[in-house]
Amino acid sequence: MRAVLRSERARLTALYGALLVLAGGGLVALVNVLLREQLYARISGAVTTVMPGLPVDAGGHARPTPATPAPTPGGGMSFAPAEKLPPGATPSPELLDRWSTTRNLSTAVEQAAVRELTLVSLIALAVFAVVSVWLAWWMAGRVLRPVGVITETARRLSAANLHERIALKAPPGELKRLADTFDGMLDRMEDLVGAQRRFAANAAHELRTPLAVQRAAAEIGLAGEPDAAKVARIRERLIAVAESSEHLVESLLLLAVSEEGLESARPVDLAALVASEAAAFDSPADPDTPTVTTDLAPLTVRGDAALLGHLVRNLLDNAVRHNRPGGRVRVTTSADGELGELTVSNTGPRIDPREVPRLLEPFRRRAERRHTAGEGAGLGLSIVASIARAHGARLRAEAGPAPDGGLNIRLRFPLETGRIGANATSDTASGRSPGTKID
Repeated sequence: MRAVLRSERARLTALYGALLVLAGGGLVALVNVLLREQLYARISGAVTTVMPGLPVDAGGHARPTPATPAPTPGGGMSFAPAEKLPPGATPSPELLDRWSTTRNLSTAVEQAAVRELTLVSLIALAVFAVVSVWLAWWMAGRVLRPVGVITETARRLSAANLHERIALKAPPGELKRLADTFDGMLDRMEDLVGAQRRFAANAAHELRTPLAVQRAAAEIGLAGEPDAAKVARIRERLIAVAESSEHLVESLLLLAVSEEGLESARPVDLAALVASEAAAFDSPADPDTPTVTTDLAPLTVRGDAALLGHLVRNLLDNAVRHNRPGGRVRVTTSADGELGELTVSNTGPRIDPREVPRLLEPFRRRAERRHTAGEGAGLGLSIVASIARAHGARLRAEAGPAPDGGLNIRLRFPLETGRIGANATSDTASGRSPGTKID
């Protein structure tokens, strides 16, 4: 009972009920005041109208009339309307007596009417108060029903039923927007939990595979009395697997560090950083290696130089790795007002625009992993997206147009200090990237 009295429904009932009772009481009081001001005059006029009048003679003196009016042919009493005395006429004692009777009668009728009106008004106000409280309780329940639905849904949700939604069917309003916002939050939570589950499963798989390869190489390749050449081959294989595992662990650590955000931000010459990294990927001597071209306008952003170096390196590595022999990689930087832009585009195989958002997720590849030499772990673009979020940058990825194909990635960095470390936005040409926010 105490919980009910302390509930929002009880508070709203008290508020609505009090307002309705006050409105009803004010209306009753207004009717009584206005009626009382004119009640006596109206009753007196009505009584005077039906009282028998006194005729007057030529000198203006009232003439006596019979005390009892003469009966009409129909059996009723005939009353003549009261008449005003002419100017200068002197009322007779009989006329004064009748005037006194009329006044007393009007006063008595007025008092009786006022008492009856007051009693009826109080009874009506009491009934109105009871009805008002009941209506207020019902209205409060109707208003708070969506809040109860939201509360029950939030209480019932867990990792096993994040697919449930409120889906409130109500007219547009504050509570409808609240329910829709809650559903949108559940969508983002479901995407985040799903991404974390996939990340954990993929990380376990990626780490288990090299361990299985190392064990098989040790148990099978080194079984018996292997010769020196076989031992050397197994040794090279184990070293390559160990390096791949080390690279995977370092990528996971970098991804975790970038998700934590920036501890401090300093001015970084992004154009110079891109020029330095691009020089390491450009190999004119090899005709099959994609050509890296740059168009770098001065661009300085605030952030972490080491993380930005990993961002540029992963973008270039992804553009060169997923390219065709003799293809092209183009890198540009520019500044426009409060935003700086870094763009990396490459040629390569055609990409379905619907697959672009998946490429920003950890361990996502266009083809199944074969565990061959030089094959990546599928973390490059997810690390880029994470570092971009840490720097408050907006990332946009879209499939390259025909016939060049490939992937175009555009990063827009805020140049003012206040936005560093804010939640970044990532969007693609075809939809939303899980775990990222779209303006």
